[in-house]
Amino acid sequence: MAVDTLNAPAVLSEHRFPCTNCGSDLRYAPGTDQLTCDHCGQSENIEDADIWAGSALKELDFNQAVNEALPDEEMEETRVLSCTNCGAQVEFDADSHAAECPFCATPYVTDTGAHRHIKPRGLLPFLLREDEARQEMNAWLGALWFAPGGLKKFARAGRRMQGIYVPFWTYDADTKTTYSGQRGTVYYETRTRRVTVNGRSQTRQHRVQKVRWRGVSGRVARFFDDVLVLGASSLPKDYTDALAPWDLSSMEPYRPEYLAGFRAEGYTVPLEVGYEEARDYMDRMIVRDVKFDIGGDRQQISDMNTSVSGVTFKHILLPVWVAAYKYRGKTFRFVVNGRTGAVRGERPFSIWKIGLAVIAGLLVAGAVGYFIAMNQGNIRFETSF
Repeated sequence: MAVDTLNAPAVLSEHRFPCTNCGSDLRYAPGTDQLTCDHCGQSENIEDADIWAGSALKELDFNQAVNEALPDEEMEETRVLSCTNCGAQVEFDADSHAAECPFCATPYVTDTGAHRHIKPRGLLPFLLREDEARQEMNAWLGALWFAPGGLKKFARAGRRMQGIYVPFWTYDADTKTTYSGQRGTVYYETRTRRVTVNGRSQTRQHRVQKVRWRGVSGRVARFFDDVLVLGASSLPKDYTDALAPWDLSSMEPYRPEYLAGFRAEGYTVPLEVGYEEARDYMDRMIVRDVKFDIGGDRQQISDMNTSVSGVTFKHILLPVWVAAYKYRGKTFRFVVNGRTGAVRGERPFSIWKIGLAVIAGLLVAGAVGYFIAMNQGNIRFETSF
């Protein structure tokens, strides 16, 4: 059954690249095609990065994957650590036994296990460094009204942000839809009615809007390319949606060097479930196409029949900087698009700040009311003279 293979949570294989100068681990330098050593400063080029840059990414057949008929080279088996609180499946070093979840700041100890999953086909490398991502997050926090000042200070002085490659599915599909419905054309009729004005009966004319409906039928077609669906549930979907748009045209074929020094989250949303979400999006777009094709001033759709063919997919990784802070017993999470700097996070409120703002508003309103009353009193006094 497809569930055994495709629905298994997974993370990427561990990839380490030792520095040729000192032997320490190299890290991918965001925005470059280089690996750098934090220990000695040595830099090394990612081999063949220019050759692979911009290469077309291979699509995989959806039905073949569902039927567990993908070639072995498209699959891999890895070990995984799981968050006991939010369920995130995140890659950690092989010798790690205890860690803190980057998504919810929950400390946990968990066993690892082997998981078989579909390899990623492509990724968007990080463009923003950690300090740049933190700057964007602090600017976002600073612009929030009524946010607790303590949280802002805590975040600015907090520990390092985590660079995470978050899993997504992309779906392609060719659709053809036949429909029947009605096209409405708005027109107006002039009608006469009698009204009473100052005790006298008068005749008035007014326009009444009407709609003339006409039966129509037709056919629309649309090819969907890279419908994007989040492949994990560790972050709220509205968070990741707020990080869009992603420049998928800049996506690179998957290379483990881009993951050096970063972590990768494994997909936990099954391929079939992701496709259902993609189909919901496709259906909404098809309804819009049908209404446009019907034309007129109003549209009614009586029936639609959509055929879908050539469904393909990719497992891809997108870069997100994540910060999770426990402040006064509550976890606050912030995510930053690793390429554009778009920020989304928890919306904390300070009860004290809200209370002070309400009091200040009442004082201002009282002062304005008093000033108006005094002016009105002056006017009455001068008038009586």
